[in-house]
Parts: sequence; structure tokens; C-alpha cells
Amino acid sequence: MRIAIIGSRGYPYVYGGFETFVKELSERLVKQDVEVHIYCQKNLFKTFPKQVNGIYLHYIPTLPQKSLNQIIHSFLSIVHATFSKADVLLVVNLAAGPMGWIPKITGKKTMINVDGLEWLRPKWQGLGVKYFYWAAKTATKLYDKIITDAEGMRQVYLKEFNKDSTVIAYGAPEFKSAEPHLIQRFDLKDEDYYLIVGRLIPDNNADLIIKGFLESNSTKKMVVVGDVPYSDKYASDLKAMQNERLIFLGYVKNQEELMALYQNAFAYIHGHKFGGTNPAMLKAMSNHCAILALNTVFNREMLNDGEFGLFFEENSASVAQALETMEARPEKIHALKEKVSSGLTEKYNWDHITNAYKQEMIKLLK
Repeated sequence: MRIAIIGSRGYPYVYGGFETFVKELSERLVKQDVEVHIYCQKNLFKTFPKQVNGIYLHYIPTLPQKSLNQIIHSFLSIVHATFSKADVLLVVNLAAGPMGWIPKITGKKTMINVDGLEWLRPKWQGLGVKYFYWAAKTATKLYDKIITDAEGMRQVYLKEFNKDSTVIAYGAPEFKSAEPHLIQRFDLKDEDYYLIVGRLIPDNNADLIIKGFLESNSTKKMVVVGDVPYSDKYASDLKAMQNERLIFLGYVKNQEELMALYQNAFAYIHGHKFGGTNPAMLKAMSNHCAILALNTVFNREMLNDGEFGLFFEENSASVAQALETMEARPEKIHALKEKVSSGLTEKYNWDHITNAYKQEMIKLLK
């Protein structure tokens, strides 16, 4: 079986959730004798090997504009894959939703992971909102198989587009104990800080969380890991607020340091709103974090309605109250840390996820 994976930035380039997903899935499929072809954004690479770790790589050009690069790259990649020897095209970007008709020219089987509620994200305005809603709607009609990564997202597609989907979750990383002293480089102490991890974009709600933190009577620090790789007023305004209690670390590329930040935080705070199964939340769960999350259907699903974490509402007063309550009851925080990783059931295991994708591909070919 030959598969083509389209819509990520490429391999082994890792920027975010989709790239991690492509890496974890493709490396496991190759070990199961599946021939994997990944389409890469050519401008992100300095060298262009045809094969890495048994995975075939195709470098496709695109435009540098943030609003167009995924659409152009996906279109050119799908055209290339349509006339290749691939049996199944796995698309991992909703921007390619309206392009599902192209592989039908040569009878290719197709599946698309639709990810989150892209049309609701604040970064898209006007035409962008309309395009992604239209892309989601057309994807449900043009692709042979729709994949959602959470039951909550399956329900959205049933209600919004009257289309059922197959739920295959995103995978959690394995726990690896990090040296506690690694946080000393950031002038931090064990359980003396809250942690936010994610891109500094409006739909992750770092501004709301920070406002609540500053309004609270918390005696701890707030540490923010993440940034955006472009000039942006929202991110710049947040970083301008930095002081001795509010610390922006930017990207932390050393994975041992990042794990140490998770493992020694008093609590991890999760403001992501529009995704399904969220990689940052899974990382927090696998690193035994106490979690305070925005009250959404997706976060409730991951934390089993409060068994594995706490929730706040979408206002700063709720954040402030939650922080003060947590600090007044440290024994509850320690209890959450003890049990949170037990929420990572088999559905979040990368081997289980790979087998689920492979079975869906085999069904399509039959």
C-alpha cells in the first residue's frame, strides 16, 4: 500500500501538532511495510533529500503569504499525488477541503483529518471565515473518509453538515522524567509558577488568562512558553507586559527543559478554544500536571468532565477565582497530579492511532 500525506509543512520539520502527527504516524506506517510519501513546503527546507527514515519526500513550492501558502501548497501537492502511484491520499489541512474532487480523476481514495473549527478562529476575518466554512462543508461531500480527532468534533460535523465521521484521537507523548534543576536557568522554583504553552494567538486566550492572573491575589508567577513566527500586534502587546511575576520565555526548543517546566509547574493552564484533541493538553497530562482548562466541550472530553482537571469560564474573574481556590487547596492540586496521566487511555496511544488509520485505509481500498 502506498499513501501520500498532504497538508503539513513536511518531514522531519516539526512546527506544531500536524507535523508531529505526520512524523509519529508515518514512521510507524513505514515499519508496517506501508510506502509513505510526504509533501513538504519547499521554502522551509535547506536540503532536499528524497528519502529520510524510509519515508519518500516531495518538495513542492508555495507562496510565502500566510493566508495563501497552505491553499497553494495543498493544491499543487494534490495534483502531483493524483497522478502518482499512491493508493490513498491522507490530507491533514482543511484548506484542501474543496480539492477533494481532483484525486477522483484517477480514482484515488481520499481521507481528510479536518482538525478544529477553523472557520471560528479569530485570525481569519471576512473571506477567510467564509472560505474555511465552505471548505469544511465541501470536504464532507468530496472526500471518501472524514476523520475527526474527538467525539465533540464528530458531533459538530453531524450537527453542522449532517455528516458522520470516524473518530481517531491525537497521540500523547511518553512520560520521561526531567531533571528538576533545569528550571533554574529560568530563575524558577518547583511549584512556584503556573504554565501556559501555545502559540500567542487570540483563540488560545493567553490574554484572558494573564488578565485573570493579574487580577487575582496569587502569590505565584505565570510562565508563558510559545510565540508566533511572524510580526504580530496581539503577541507583541502581551510580551510588553512582562515583569518579575509574568515571564515570557518564547520558544523553548530544548525538550528536556520544556518537560521540566511542565513537571515542576504548580498547574498548567489551558485556554485553547477551537480544537478537538489538543497536543499541548496531552503533553500536560503525560507530564503529570494539574490542569486548569477553559470550559469547552473538547476540554471536558479530554479531562473526563472534571475527573482529570479543573475548569474556568471565558472571563478573567473566573480565572482569578480559580487560581485563588487552587492555591488555598494545594492538596487537591497534588491529588490531580497523581491521577491525571491515567486519563491517557489507549485511544491516545500512537501505535493504536496508527493501526486505526491503517485499517481505515485498507477499508477504502477494499
